Amino acid sequence: MTHFDVFNGDADGICSLLQLRLASPRESTLVTGVKRDIALLARVPAQNGDAVTVLDISVDTNRAALHALLDRGVAIDYYDHHYAGELPSHPAAVFHIDTSPGVCTGIIVDRTLAGNQRIWAIVAAFGDDLIEAANALAKTLQLDAAAVQSLRELGECIAYNAYGDSEADLLVHPAALYRELHRHADPFRFIEFELLFEEIKQTRASDLEHARRLRPDKSSAGAPVYVLPDAAWSRRVRGAFGNELAAASPERAHAILTPNAGGGYTVSVRAPRATQMGADAFCREFAGGGGRARAAGINHLPSDDVGEFIRRFGQAFR
Repeated sequence: MTHFDVFNGDADGICSLLQLRLASPRESTLVTGVKRDIALLARVPAQNGDAVTVLDISVDTNRAALHALLDRGVAIDYYDHHYAGELPSHPAAVFHIDTSPGVCTGIIVDRTLAGNQRIWAIVAAFGDDLIEAANALAKTLQLDAAAVQSLRELGECIAYNAYGDSEADLLVHPAALYRELHRHADPFRFIEFELLFEEIKQTRASDLEHARRLRPDKSSAGAPVYVLPDAAWSRRVRGAFGNELAAASPERAHAILTPNAGGGYTVSVRAPRATQMGADAFCREFAGGGGRARAAGINHLPSDDVGEFIRRFGQAFR
């Protein structure tokens, strides 16, 4: 039997898998990619008798490939917090799905493991910008303020590394980053001894400084829209920059557009922190859109549709 671990390349996906494999070690084939690369199940060549663990990618996006795997006799264990739609009923499929705004996949895994690897659930929650949830978990481990701040920085750096339109934009491939984190096992050892962490941290800080110099191109009904330049740094930083903007103006929604190779734009949307709702529903109105209630995106917005996007964005979040 072959086992496949399929996971989003961001902090939530990586730290969710870390919890599972540190608690229950298993040889597996890793399938992952950049954050927006979520149609991953179609890449899994599993056959009858194989097993697949899926973490932090939408059931709805992977529905056809999921059914194909089940039809081939593959066992599926699925953990996620994104919009799922109707879940298939199948004896070989187990779903752990919770789309509540204050929940990430790492928290779902933490529940399943009864806190066995909670330190990584904290990193996952910080990486998914769930600050209150992460702090609540940290209190259960009686961590001091300095330790909590270190875990937050690690989560934010892992999340930042996953952003980009292609693997060429990333500092390190998510599978390689997962292996390095797994090798250290203890997040504090990774922070202290791994030079890769310092590289990611410094590059993230530099990219954010570039972004902070920008002003919104449009502000429709008080919902700012930023259009970043066509550069690797802007593609890497859009998630971190969106989170920073949302924290600074919690009553507002924000959108960040970056040019992509298709001649249009990749879009990141942050719902107002005051409500934490609506980003996923809004983005699903556009082809290639999805995500979660407080943070979502559109993989490709044609240039001709930017004006309509801004108009509808202002209407949705005024």
